[in-house]
Amino acid sequence: MGKATGFLEYERIEEGYKPVAERLKNYKEFVIALTPEQAQVQGARCMDCGTPFCNNGCPVNNIIPDFNDLVYRDDWANAIKVLHSTNNFPEFTGRICPAPCEAACVVNINDAPIGIKSIEHAIIDRAWAEGWVKPMPAAVKTGKTVAVIGAGPAGMAAAQQLARAGHSVTLFEKNDRIGGLLRYGIPDFKMEKSHIDLRAKQLEAEGVVIRTGVLVAGPEGLGKGSKVTNWAKETVSPEQLMAEFDAVLLSGGAEQSRDLPVPGRELNGVHFAMEFLPQQNKVNAGDKLKNQIRADGKTVIVIGGGDTGSDCVGTSNRHGAVSVTQFELMPMPPEHEDKPLVWPYWPYKLRTSSSHEEGCEREFAIATKEFIGEKGQLTGVKTVRLEWKDGKMAEVPGSEQILKADLVFLAMGFVSPVASILEAFGVDKDQRGNAKATTDAAVGYATSVPKLFAAGDMRRGQSLVVWAIREGRQAARAVDAFLMGKSALPR
Repeated sequence: MGKATGFLEYERIEEGYKPVAERLKNYKEFVIALTPEQAQVQGARCMDCGTPFCNNGCPVNNIIPDFNDLVYRDDWANAIKVLHSTNNFPEFTGRICPAPCEAACVVNINDAPIGIKSIEHAIIDRAWAEGWVKPMPAAVKTGKTVAVIGAGPAGMAAAQQLARAGHSVTLFEKNDRIGGLLRYGIPDFKMEKSHIDLRAKQLEAEGVVIRTGVLVAGPEGLGKGSKVTNWAKETVSPEQLMAEFDAVLLSGGAEQSRDLPVPGRELNGVHFAMEFLPQQNKVNAGDKLKNQIRADGKTVIVIGGGDTGSDCVGTSNRHGAVSVTQFELMPMPPEHEDKPLVWPYWPYKLRTSSSHEEGCEREFAIATKEFIGEKGQLTGVKTVRLEWKDGKMAEVPGSEQILKADLVFLAMGFVSPVASILEAFGVDKDQRGNAKATTDAAVGYATSVPKLFAAGDMRRGQSLVVWAIREGRQAARAVDAFLMGKSALPR
């Protein structure tokens, strides 16, 4: 694949970024994609390894050496066909996937891996520009009906696969636009929402009926005090859907944010990340919001060292925060992974995002003891340093301090789907509160309720967009086999 000696001759080429001062002025994407010529050089670096570990490192099992080779040979039209054969939405993964495929690249054993994500990004952007991405409606309809609940990447992928198999698919979304966390959560500067809009048009052209602003839930809705985003204008009961459709697929997200129940949690100024980020997405879309959470002129602390925390950092800086500090419980990771120890698995190492580079202090091995306030308003955070003793986390005596804070965002991950929705359907849950359904080929993605299936974060818990797409595709095949007795959809 590629050029036989390419990995010896060419260096890895990274995608570029626009200058910080320029990109902080707006919410537009700022990644400078590879030119076709640069992508060809990256494709040339793909070695003809006997076992391409990148294929298995990728959750959707992209056929990576093949599309690398096609790009190297300037055959872009066939490259997108290969890429689309395993991935419905490479413009999503080419922008926000952390690229576990690159960690598994054989060249990564002792050199920089192939820039697989940047090649994928280049392929799909060119495919849209050239008009190669077209609707693929089914030639024959089966007469079967399927309801897909939750229009994030898992639901979108499942709906598309099922529609292409000939089923009549209705995609339900409680919010006013489809996309799930991609729409309301991932900042526009990481992925502009026009990419979702293009796929929505493709889905509709393939026969998918998209119903937004529809909450599927029992009489209690999302439950009292729920902080989950919900702009629904109508509610449909599970009983109604189970009666009207031949199969139902639950593909919503793991939307219950992990809380931090320490003294002062009730103070004004302490918010979940998912109260903050979706609001800015709405404003960017042109919507008018009252009482938007803003970081202008404020001292911001983000609790949680992952991607959601990084998104809060980038958004706060675009608001004009005075300072942004990000907390992480764990010690600072090493700057470079121990490749002989971890390859081809996802390595443990320090990761610095583009948002960190825009302005952020990072504090490791630190815990929040209390939120401090005056007259109901947050003014500071009491912290303590941590250390590991005998495999357990312990507080460092005498290390408590109070840091100024006007805003705190809790970005510590997500624990489960909204429990009330699963309870309304009567679905058995696993120990983590997710819908209980295995990926076993015999009963793939089926729940404890007849003709009801579950996929994505709803089934496996918080995960990556690429895992959502994989689960949506595999669940679609399981539903198709349930309806028709067999399935020609890829698994």
